[in-house]
Amino acid sequence: MQGCKMRHRTRATLVTLAIAITGTTALEAQRRAHFGARAGYDLDIEEFAVGAQVSIPVSRRVEVYPSVDRYFIDPGSLWSMNADLKVKPTTQAEWLYLGGGLNIMRRDIGPVDETDAGFNMLLGAESRSGWIHPFADARLTLSDANRFLLAAGLNITSGHRSSASRAGPAPR
Repeated sequence: MQGCKMRHRTRATLVTLAIAITGTTALEAQRRAHFGARAGYDLDIEEFAVGAQVSIPVSRRVEVYPSVDRYFIDPGSLWSMNADLKVKPTTQAEWLYLGGGLNIMRRDIGPVDETDAGFNMLLGAESRSGWIHPFADARLTLSDANRFLLAAGLNITSGHRSSASRAGPAPR
């Protein structure tokens, strides 16, 4: 019973933190956010996953990076929710990022359900040329059951305008 209360309290704290972080950067999200889809493989639980993420810039080198992954397990269901920060450590290699944050993993198998909270460490690379950006990252989650996920996908810049619309009206 005590563990259940602790898990609910941890979940409520993480959700509140995610809402507070993303709420303070709503204007930035409308201007330069990136959203995308991904596929990955968890080396520890040996399962494939598909997911989605958003990168919300808070400064030139820091982005809020919430994401969710759904794993293909049978029987049952397994999903993971992450609230991370991505940091570009140098302006000379803007394609490189590292970061960390919080993770919640939920597993339901028949009458048994389990929620596990942990801490993430990230290392990744993302192309920033054009408005569609391929990326790949590795995420180590430290929790009661440590996990290592390799993922790759595509991000799309929100609010993208073609070069013709940025240039203004055509000359007469």
